Amino acid sequence: MGGFALLSFIIAMPAVCAILLLIVRKVAIQEGDSADHEARIAFLIGIVVSVATFLLSLIALAYFAHDSANQYQLVEDYYWFGGTADTDGNMLGGIRYKVGVDGLSLLLVLLTTFLTPLCFLASWGSIKHRVTEYVVAFLFLETLMLGVFCALDLMLFYVFFEGGLIPMFIIIGIWGGAERVYASFKFFLYTLLGSLFMLAAIIAMYLQAGTADIVELQAVIPQIFATDEGKFGVQHLLWLAFFASFAVKLPMWPVHTWLPDAHVQAPTAGSVILAGVLLKMGGYGFLRFSLPMFPEASLYFQPFVFALSVIAIVYASLVAFRQTDMKKLIAYSSVAHMGFVTLGIFSFTDTGIQGAIFQMISHGFISGALFLIVGVIYDRMHTRDIAFYGGLVNRMPIYAAVFMLFTMANVGLPGTSGFVGEILTMVGSFQAASWAAAGAALGVIFSAVYMLTLYRRTVFGVMTNEKLESITDLTKTEMIIFAPLVVATVVLGVYPQPIFDMAEASVQPILTLFSAYGG
Repeated sequence: MGGFALLSFIIAMPAVCAILLLIVRKVAIQEGDSADHEARIAFLIGIVVSVATFLLSLIALAYFAHDSANQYQLVEDYYWFGGTADTDGNMLGGIRYKVGVDGLSLLLVLLTTFLTPLCFLASWGSIKHRVTEYVVAFLFLETLMLGVFCALDLMLFYVFFEGGLIPMFIIIGIWGGAERVYASFKFFLYTLLGSLFMLAAIIAMYLQAGTADIVELQAVIPQIFATDEGKFGVQHLLWLAFFASFAVKLPMWPVHTWLPDAHVQAPTAGSVILAGVLLKMGGYGFLRFSLPMFPEASLYFQPFVFALSVIAIVYASLVAFRQTDMKKLIAYSSVAHMGFVTLGIFSFTDTGIQGAIFQMISHGFISGALFLIVGVIYDRMHTRDIAFYGGLVNRMPIYAAVFMLFTMANVGLPGTSGFVGEILTMVGSFQAASWAAAGAALGVIFSAVYMLTLYRRTVFGVMTNEKLESITDLTKTEMIIFAPLVVATVVLGVYPQPIFDMAEASVQPILTLFSAYGG
């Protein structure tokens, strides 16, 4: 036990407040409260609860001992079900409610709680129907995302991991665009199918090890399912089962096709949280499970992952260049940038893995900001067609400046956080396979082409579309939303060391393990 159940409080708070919000809504309806007043109350509650959750995560950061960041801290461990009792009546094995954080998971917890309040602010005014239900869905989604990064029991992790599909399915399916039903079902079925393989592997591991405790499994699974060097065995099948789930969630080529549809149809805040947090669950899964539990298989499949990563970077960049919808272009850009994450993780080097972790955090800020940038002009003009725009700098100079910053960050300009993650993953992958780094470098060039082309076509030039004459610059609320994202992108680009310090101790056990296997 530790931190007076702080993690459980952080995880549960959004969901508990969502339930209370439903009760308040029922009372308000009975008293004949107006829909507008109900919407304002719902958004205020969502903002207050998400900000409070962020502040609590900062308290968790304050409690976190950085000198022992490779050890799980703030751990809470309670018996749930299964297992057997010893002579004293204590339950052994079984499924437990066990949560805790190390440097890696705490970074992703902070990213989640940081982005969620911005999503509520961005939704205020653009979401006009079923507002209470929208806020409730987002609060439940936050709880489930936090649970994924804090769970220290494999079955508990699976419950949170799969549970997050439901609120996101609802958010896209109800508040999305014209093709929202198709996109939501595609998102749900792709991710569910991949995770079913992981569930089968979890059951097999539990039956063999007699526990679902992640810390224990990391220690015993490599020995239980050890194979002769270079041979294909059970460990490799388990690796593939987990890979099926994490590859879809990330997503990797060729199981990425659900992502552009989901992004285009999702409301702006849905796209922000999808790109900013949900995609990171795939990278987190590789680092938490695939590498520590299946080291031999990870080494065996390294060339395979490198090939898929390079294809994703190059292919997605080329497809992005041909897009006419701004949101779809940024969605393909996310596929390409997640290719850098897998490239760094499977380099099995300190530089590469650190770069991958930094890339996940940085991409959360940059991609979230880019989707918000698209949302700003979509709320005004109700179109994302690139050809509709042009010359926006003449009417929206502040918007143009913010757009320029995140465009440069997305292409990896030095001085922004986008540069740090990309350069480290390429350096790490070069140490493992120079051809993979060369392919990634080609993707960097392509990203500059499509992002700068997008910026030139929408912001520069003469404003020829008369409908744009009335468009207005960023409001005070919108500037408040972008301000923390701007600060995070610039500060981490100039001084990335805090991320490295938190992640380093979590990376070292992985490096030690792979050095023993000749990685």
